[in-house]
Order: sequence, then structure tokens, then C-alpha cells
Amino acid sequence: MSLQPHHDGSATYVPEQEPALGQTVPVFVRVPAGADVRQVHVRTTGDGEPRFAEAVVDRAEGGDVWWRADVEVRNPVSNYRFLLDGARGARWLNAAGLVDHDVPDNGDFKLVSHAPPPAWARDAVIYQIFPDRFARSAAAAGRTAPDWAIPCDWDTPVIGRGPETPRQFYGGDLDGITERLDHLDRLGVNTVYLTPIFPARSNHRYDAASFDTVDPLLGGDAALVRLADAVHARGWRLLGDITSNHTGDAHQWFTAAVSDVHAPERELYYFDLAGGEFESWNGVKSLPKLNWGSAELRRRFATAEDSLLRRWLRPPYGLDGWRVDVANMTGRRGADAYTHEVARLLREVVAETRADGLLLAEHGHDHTGDLDRDGWHGTMNYVGFTDPVWSWLRQGDGPLPNFLGTPGGVRRRDAGAVLATMNTYRSLISWRSYTHSWQLLGSHDSARIRTVVGDAARQEVAAGLLATMPGTPVIFAGDELGLTGGNGEGSRTPMPWHRPESWDRRTFEAYRSLLALRRNEPALRHGGLRWVHADADTLVFLREAPTGAVLVLARRAPGTPARLSGLPAAENIFGNAPALRPDAAGAVTLPADGPTFQAWRLT
Repeated sequence: MSLQPHHDGSATYVPEQEPALGQTVPVFVRVPAGADVRQVHVRTTGDGEPRFAEAVVDRAEGGDVWWRADVEVRNPVSNYRFLLDGARGARWLNAAGLVDHDVPDNGDFKLVSHAPPPAWARDAVIYQIFPDRFARSAAAAGRTAPDWAIPCDWDTPVIGRGPETPRQFYGGDLDGITERLDHLDRLGVNTVYLTPIFPARSNHRYDAASFDTVDPLLGGDAALVRLADAVHARGWRLLGDITSNHTGDAHQWFTAAVSDVHAPERELYYFDLAGGEFESWNGVKSLPKLNWGSAELRRRFATAEDSLLRRWLRPPYGLDGWRVDVANMTGRRGADAYTHEVARLLREVVAETRADGLLLAEHGHDHTGDLDRDGWHGTMNYVGFTDPVWSWLRQGDGPLPNFLGTPGGVRRRDAGAVLATMNTYRSLISWRSYTHSWQLLGSHDSARIRTVVGDAARQEVAAGLLATMPGTPVIFAGDELGLTGGNGEGSRTPMPWHRPESWDRRTFEAYRSLLALRRNEPALRHGGLRWVHADADTLVFLREAPTGAVLVLARRAPGTPARLSGLPAAENIFGNAPALRPDAAGAVTLPADGPTFQAWRLT
């Protein structure tokens, strides 16, 4: 396969990564020498009106011709695409790639002049912890289990489905996490994300009974201070988890609203259903839905000086940002459509409270309409990364639910469909939002990657894609040890600290080495993305930055070797494959074994 004309939003093609409104920004198209391109125009839609400007040849180097055009950042989100003319006609180049037919504007490249996400997020590698199942400190033994709980020994099997599932209580706490940070350090992460830590009546704590204190079962406020101090002492970041869509039915706001129809808390929820019933998340009555049409809710949750959003971002706790649970449903209910208002409000408050705070949205399906609006910095990219990777590497034909509960679960697909899915979602948001979204192989709400792919070799391929593709890699605690789980609740497996013989050492070493690779290669953190080959069992792409480029090969099975033209020599930096050397025809041939994951640094 030969390389094609290319552009993306990375620094190689858009040197100005933080444009200001009204600024004129140079953008570049890379055209391989000999490609059928004689002329290039850039098309913009400032203030909603299409305009064309002719691009010029900026330079020729390394077998490529670089065309330059200028784009005015006329609007907070400014669209542009390219028209490439050649002897065989004209083609569009937009964020989805090259096409020979007219396309709508929503797939254009985007320049965003809203304030950027915090700089540290570009290099974040996140480790997700479900506190009840991670580690117990010595103090945990002296705490009495609450009345809702079923106390469990650390080796008690997790019940993956049923009424007992949210009641299983293992007693992990925040000091237990603090004591295990060396494990995270060995792995190579630099950001800790905690699922909720507020008092609740479940082990998952998404049914918050209060936002004013840390659950005493986790060690209370003082334990969060100790954990935050220990995390920050290592130069890392600590993220919390907040539910903006609902509270628990034991929350003091809701109990006040139920006890008195004239209480001011009444307006914080929806009590207008037939028979005096209230709206709840997906009909689960223990999770009453918040009404963001309420000015009082906005004040208590966000804008007040002592609001819950602000309090935990400030010393002595100093959280570095929030993951927002059910962000996709927040502010949406019937005719109410407050989602974008809420996202913008929460981002304003986070930025006011600490300028480097992160605001990341949970979104399990099509997130593309909720980003690039001066609200969420990014999303959990289940549909644009997790599901495609699962469907490509899936092993076995038994039922396996995906994150969204689609009938039939995870369906096996070839690389062409996987690539089309990834490109579809990526092309509908800005490069900034794409690279600041979380790429994950699973979470506390999904099956474990080991269960999906079936073995260590395929998990290594999945982890390789996690470490080398754009976006923020997120590792669910225990994936690096090869833990299993067939659904969200079943994947919340206690960490087997006391059984080191059960750890999959090969998998841990693969994760550790891949994260070191990402850390050591700037192109894997800041570079663009250029797909260069796909067949049923193979994905090949380039990560390119001004400082260098990395070629990545992912194979799920052995097959026909991929032969690529237009690439220079390359030294292997992961996977132990031979170096690549162009043959007399100027092509390199990639290994055909599999499953395998390989990476080369172009020389």
C-alpha cells in the first residue's frame, strides 16, 4: 500500500495548537511525491458561509510535497477541509479521509479557540480504582459494616448480577490505596482516578447520600488528604468522580424534598410524574434525577463559594479534576435540554477554582455532539475505541455484553469495520477533543479485556493499541494482572495482593513496557495519526510528530505480510521484530505472525 495525501489536527499539520479567536492559522497538507495532486484549495465556513482560498507549495522534503493554506479562526469552532485537484479529477480531504463525493460540513477539520484542557492532561496515563476492591489498610478491620452491606472476605467471589451485587462489601479504603502507590509507579502511570468516595448505600457509591464528606468507611476526609498528599508528592494527579445526573435516595437533599413538599430542595428534582412519583435514572428509584432547570441546584452544586464542585478541588484535598458520571444524560429530560449549559457552567467553575482542573465526561454512545462546546474537555471513548478494539480482538462465540447492552453483545468484526468505526467518531470532533478523551479497554462498568480477548497474547495487542494511539490511556486496576470479569459488576474484582502467584507476569510486563514506550516516544503522546494499511487481521498506522515518527503494527492472527511503499528504514522499539529496510523497489515488508504487536522508530 502507498501513502496517501494526509492532514490531521496535530502539531505536524497545525503548528498553532491553541489558536485565538480572530487569529489566522497556517495549516498543511502532506502529499506524497507522485500523487495525483496538482492544486489544493482550503474551504472554510466562517460565519456559516463557504469560502475557498488557494494553497501554495510550502516545501518539498523526504519524498513529500507540503502545501500550505491559511485559515481564519473566525468562530469559536472553525471548520475547514481541502479540495485536491489532479489529472483524474477532484477529491475532498476532510477529517474522515479522502473522498470523491461531496460531504457535509460536520466531518470537517476543526480549529477550536475555547480555552484548552490543562497542559498536564496531554501526557496523562490514568489508573482507575474502584475503592472498595483495591486494597484494605489495617484500619479497615476495625470498621463496622453498614446495615445495607454483605461483608465479604477479600477472596469471596464477586456476584456479577442480582440484588446482592451492589451490597457486597469488601472494605477497601483510601489508605489502602496510599500504601499501594509503588505498584502504580512500577507500572508507569501518573494519574489516579477514583470512582465515587462519598457516603452511599452501595459498594459503587454512585447513589451518594452526601457530597459534603468522604465516606467514613473509606477513612473519611483525612484519608483523602493523606492520599492526595502522597499522589502529589510523586508529581502525579488525582481525579474524583461526581454524579451530576442524580443523587441517591438517601441524600439529604432528596430526603428533605420527600419529607416536605414546600422544602426548597423540592425543586432540585423532578416530582411531576403521575401519582406524585419522581424521575430517576433509568427508572431506578434509588437514583432520583437532578433538575438542572433549578437555579438553586446550580448554586449548591457549582457556583456557590462552598459548592461541592469547588470544595474538593481546593486544599487540603486538591483534586485535579472530575470525571462526570452520566454526563450524557445530565440536564436532559423530555423537553428540558440543559446539557450544554451545565457542561459550560461546570467547566467555568472548575477553571475558576483551579486553572489546571480537568473536566471529563462519561458518555457511553455517540458523544460527538457534546464536545467542542466550551464544556467537557473530553469523554470516555467507548464507541470510538473500546467497542471497535473489542470487536476486532474478540475470541470465542459465546454471549458477551458490550458496554451499551446492545442485543447480541460484542460482535466479531474485521479490521476494515473497526477502522471505519474509529474514523467515523474521530472525524466528528476536533483533534483536541479526540486526543483529550479517554481511551480504555474496559472499566468498572464493562467486561474485563482479558475476558473479551481470551488470552495474554491478544491482550498485549489491545494494550499496544491503548499505549500507542492518540488519546489518554486509562487502565482499570487489575487489567495489568490479567484479571477477568464478564460484565461491569463482575469485573470489579478485588486486587489479589496476597496471591502474587496468581498474577499474569507476562501481562504486567507488557503493560509496563508499553507505557514506558509511550513515555519515551514523543510521537506517541503528541503526534498525528496516519493509517497506512488494514486487512482483516492487521492494522498499521504511523504516529508522526516534528520530533520523529513511529510505525505501529497490530495483528490479531497470522496471515499475509503487509508490504508498504514510501517508508524509510526503521528500528524496532517494541516486539523484537527485525529492523525494516526498504528493498530495491522501495518497499518494506512487515512480519506476518500473530497475534503480535510491534513498533518501529523511523530513521
